[in-house]
Amino acid sequence: MSTHDQFRELIEAYALGSLDSADRAVIEAHLASGCAECAKALEEARWIVSQLAHLAPAAEPSDMLKGRLLQTVRAEAAGGPGRQEAVRGAAVPWWLWAGVAALLLFSAYSTWNERHLRDAVANLQRQAEAQRAERQKLEQQLRAAKIQAHEAMIWSDPKSVKIKMPPKDPNMPQLEAMWHPEMGLVVRGWKVPSPGEKRVLQLWLIPKTGGKPMPSVTFWPDADGTFTAMVENPPDALSDTQALAITEEPMGGSPQPTSAPMWVGGVS
Repeated sequence: MSTHDQFRELIEAYALGSLDSADRAVIEAHLASGCAECAKALEEARWIVSQLAHLAPAAEPSDMLKGRLLQTVRAEAAGGPGRQEAVRGAAVPWWLWAGVAALLLFSAYSTWNERHLRDAVANLQRQAEAQRAERQKLEQQLRAAKIQAHEAMIWSDPKSVKIKMPPKDPNMPQLEAMWHPEMGLVVRGWKVPSPGEKRVLQLWLIPKTGGKPMPSVTFWPDADGTFTAMVENPPDALSDTQALAITEEPMGGSPQPTSAPMWVGGVS
């Protein structure tokens, strides 16, 4: 057996860091002598040890391996040249030490990776929620823009009929409406007081036949007292309606008026 073969096993254990002080001194003295072949073997052994961390399976050390490691540690702790020599002969192979080190590294990496993935998922959920809220906002703005364009067409079309709605209370502002035979009916006002708590304003269509008032849209004035209410499907003929009226009703509106009209406008 050549000198290099004699040192091969010691070099592998030295790369792993599992030699005792006596063997470590022997191999370091040999390497210090300038042996190029053993120096190259040490470099290869260290590279193999560094790569084992990437090849380790996702598993915990077995009970048998744990037992052997504990037995080795207890034997080394007992001390004594003769005892240390016996332990050296039954030392755990370097590849088992490498496996334990790799498992520890893999466990630490798995914990970090799990935390990283959890943070990434939470971030994606926040982004999705923000995008959903932004989409809903844009959809609301689009609907509002369409309604405003529809209302503007009704107010500007010469076929529309203008209806004035004076208040019953002289201190209240006058409202006005515009009725188009095809595009619908729009009622609007300015400086209108807000209804009471949990109350709304509701539009009614009073038929000429003397029937019950037809309930229509409910609405609220904004902070400035401005409102616009549109009825897209009013009665087909203006001649069937005698007047428009607005009352204050409970939240959600009523099937029949529960209070006296606050505004009334005759349809000519």
